[in-house]
Amino acid sequence: MPPLRELDQAERRIERYGAGGFRISGMSHEGGVLVTSGRVAPWSVAALDALDAAAMAPLIARRDDYEFVLIGCGAQFGLLPKAAKQALRDAGIRFDVMDTGAACRTYNVLVAEGRRVAAALLPVP
Repeated sequence: MPPLRELDQAERRIERYGAGGFRISGMSHEGGVLVTSGRVAPWSVAALDALDAAAMAPLIARRDDYEFVLIGCGAQFGLLPKAAKQALRDAGIRFDVMDTGAACRTYNVLVAEGRRVAAALLPVP
């Protein structure tokens, strides 16, 4: 996993990603994860094309915990499937889609700035 060199004062910092998992605030997590400043939860989605309304349900359930969500779609940028995008829009959730590495780095910076942001991250092999 490549280390991330971002601001150390982030409340819940994503330290590494790759090899199918993440290291967040000193703890290892395998597979996809949902990250907010107060919680890290497994996300049982392994690929961008598997994202649908049901996959967005955990994000929607916690929408009061963040202003917007960064969606890390794996090793390369891809388009969010229509059903997933519509589920987020219907719930009034603002989002941005990028590759997982960019989402991790952006999350760290925004949290360090005091922003209320979430990250839904697909693993990178």
